[in-house]
Amino acid sequence: MTRLTVPKTYKLYIGGKFPRSESGRTYEIATRAGGFLANAAKASRKDARDAVVAARSAVSGWSSATGYNRGQVLYRVAELLEGRRAQFVDELVQSEDLSSRQAEAAVDLAVDRWVWYAGWADKYAQALGNGNPVAGPYFNISVPEPTGVVAIVAPQSGEGHSLVGLVSAIAPALVAGNTVVVLASESAPLTAISLSEVLATSDVPGGVVNVLTGSPAEMAPWLASHADVNALDLVGAGALDWVALQVAAAETLKRVLTPEDGSDAAAPSLQRISAFTELKTVWHTKGLL
Repeated sequence: MTRLTVPKTYKLYIGGKFPRSESGRTYEIATRAGGFLANAAKASRKDARDAVVAARSAVSGWSSATGYNRGQVLYRVAELLEGRRAQFVDELVQSEDLSSRQAEAAVDLAVDRWVWYAGWADKYAQALGNGNPVAGPYFNISVPEPTGVVAIVAPQSGEGHSLVGLVSAIAPALVAGNTVVVLASESAPLTAISLSEVLATSDVPGGVVNVLTGSPAEMAPWLASHADVNALDLVGAGALDWVALQVAAAETLKRVLTPEDGSDAAAPSLQRISAFTELKTVWHTKGLL
């Protein structure tokens, strides 16, 4: 008996839910051979605004959690990724130019990378902060705090980059207590969609991660100029006019990580955590005055 295939139409991930694009637009995801694989939602400006609202509403809860708690939550995501390993391997083989062995290596690297960043959640503050030497009867202490809402243009191409690059861009921002709105790979968004499903069944609160599929060229300018976005990671914007995106971001005083600053998102780096933190310094008297 021959079964008919069930064409899938995937949705966005905003505020812990899976809405359709408010525009109703979709686009086709092709296999590496050019055949039909699935439909993905094509996000609109309104969807981007909704994602920023969801991310903003989640900042206070996520940033106020202890580093240990965030680490445990993020480690659970790695466990779920590992449990769905076969699915991610299949998606990489179908949608990207990878062999089964290469896809398996990419998924394993993505899981390992998530674990690596989760392990920093209760340690990065000690590495980035400091007790500063001062003249006088004072303590002077610098402590890293999250920037807030980070908009990310995920890596768009390369072997396994739809997953490894995505994980390596999202995870360090989350470690420090930021929330994110990420523009997934336009041509290979399946792993981002599946990661959304992992996040929805994990302990990550709704709104902490919001995933938009569609055209980064269309959506990135709106996020760069959005006044309620605090920082912009352009690691996957090399093919876009990222200088214009920097200019738009500067108008609302965003911190920006350019493709030149973070071209290798897949490399584990404490600097990718510190890129979206703000050092706050406090003074306190010591002894008797």
